[in-house]
Amino acid sequence: MAKETLTITDNRTGQTYELPIHMGTIRAMDLRQIKANTADFGLMTYDPGLTNTASTKSAITYIDGDKGILQYRGYPIEQLAEHSTFLETAFLVVYGELPTAAERQAWEFEISRHTMVHTNIQNLIQTFRYDAHPMSVFISAVASLSTLYPDSRNITDPEIMRLQIVRMIAKVATIAAYTYRHNMGWPINRPDDGLSYVGSFLRMMFRMTEVHYEPHPVLERALNILFILHVDHEQNCSTTVMRTIGSSQADPYSALAGAAAALYGPLHGAANEAVLRMLEQIGSPENVPAFIEKVKRGEGRLMGFGHRIYKNYDPRCRIIKKTAEEVFEVTGHNKLLDVALELEMAALNDDYFISRNLYPNVDFYSGLIYRAMNLPANLFTVMFAVPRTVGWIAQWVEMLKDPEQKLARPRQVYTGPDVRNYVPLDRRG
Repeated sequence: MAKETLTITDNRTGQTYELPIHMGTIRAMDLRQIKANTADFGLMTYDPGLTNTASTKSAITYIDGDKGILQYRGYPIEQLAEHSTFLETAFLVVYGELPTAAERQAWEFEISRHTMVHTNIQNLIQTFRYDAHPMSVFISAVASLSTLYPDSRNITDPEIMRLQIVRMIAKVATIAAYTYRHNMGWPINRPDDGLSYVGSFLRMMFRMTEVHYEPHPVLERALNILFILHVDHEQNCSTTVMRTIGSSQADPYSALAGAAAALYGPLHGAANEAVLRMLEQIGSPENVPAFIEKVKRGEGRLMGFGHRIYKNYDPRCRIIKKTAEEVFEVTGHNKLLDVALELEMAALNDDYFISRNLYPNVDFYSGLIYRAMNLPANLFTVMFAVPRTVGWIAQWVEMLKDPEQKLARPRQVYTGPDVRNYVPLDRRG
């Protein structure tokens, strides 16, 4: 029977080492025993971007990029998108199991009871310029929650931790809606606990003069699906930030704000905004062939295609494409959908993109849905941050309960000068 070990021969010394393999990995610290001499620090790995380094063990999200598989706690994303609700999926991701009927009712009730935010938060949002980027406002408001809940620093108390979980999921939707209303110059709408989580969010966003606002069931279901698809995605950039800040035992609101700041970047959460701007730039289906040729010449980028993890069709994209079609039946035809469909067809039939595994990802159609809801492009990342809060929380909780986790402190390969003597100012070049 083959041994689950890796044998390494150090050609500098001729010495051989046998390292255990567990779950397809070796422990980085096992490499430290490999030394050129007794004064040597020991061997390290060099992995910019941590693209091939497992920094944690997690039971939350499983991804097989080659096969296009995404699962939360073992449940296929397709099944959750079809049958579940956002809050039910949130319970699953945070606590590990689908709730019973009683647990689901209690969970939804508790979340609804914490959707109101302190007037200090409302006032803070209103201090920003009307044209401030919504993500900057969102990040600031989330971080400020730590000043309202100083007990959140006691992260070792299970009951306090549970309360912060509820607060964070409940309040990010309200903060996002208040931010949108402020940018638009409209008065805020308070949460409505007579509606579902997503229904109340739509009401806070879009209610104008109606006495009784009822969200359209198709739009409510579409947003439920979008939120479910964005809950978690393994150890991505923002999740790594959440775990890294959390490893210092900072309060969860500070860690959450840091994760949202990472999501703000155009290479991460702001990608769907870039997709929409690309489609607007193309303008019409007739312009797609010329744009494709421009991309192939290296004169432009095909946004919303390709993924670091998925080497196949992003499973979330199939779900969103169908959802987009249902939304447009309600909101009316959107010419950008014609551009998107033509662009997708052109790319999927071009060897240039096929050979590079450039298939549509989740960002390609999500921006179209948000635009159909009349949301400005700069709000798209906030719409991403609201559901991803659930994943960040689950990862944070898992990290705190993991006995192997330590304060994050990566190593570096120093490339600076050797020791130098200080030169007085009057003697410098």
